[in-house]
Amino acid sequence: MNLSFLRRSSQPRSGIRQVTPHQLVREKPAPLLLDVRDESDFLRGHIEGATHVSLDILASRIGELAPELSTPIVVYCARGEHCANAIQVLRHLGYLNLGSLKGGLQGWLEAGGLVESSSLRNPDPARKTRPIWARSDW
Repeated sequence: MNLSFLRRSSQPRSGIRQVTPHQLVREKPAPLLLDVRDESDFLRGHIEGATHVSLDILASRIGELAPELSTPIVVYCARGEHCANAIQVLRHLGYLNLGSLKGGLQGWLEAGGLVESSSLRNPDPARKTRPIWARSDW
């Protein structure tokens, strides 16, 4: 897929729904949570249930992860600054129910969210919802 449309602007795109950590915990059904940081950052720590997909392969992998264009998807990066490109790719492909985690992983941690570190997950395309976290005290 030609991603040249991403080079048009390095400015944050307007109209991106910002999802707070507290909203994310309460969101039903649980969205597909995509971590678009570098693989090494993902392995060091990520939100439980997140799937790592780098921007360069997002367009080719998203169909496996979210076959329905109406699938709720929340994207996050380190501080929420680089999610706009991922959202733009997803919009270009026709996905409608998109959000960016406000503050990224840093915002999640500041809100008291937990992270896990592990080996890279092999996403199961048949699994439409993922257990994102076990916190019920929010």
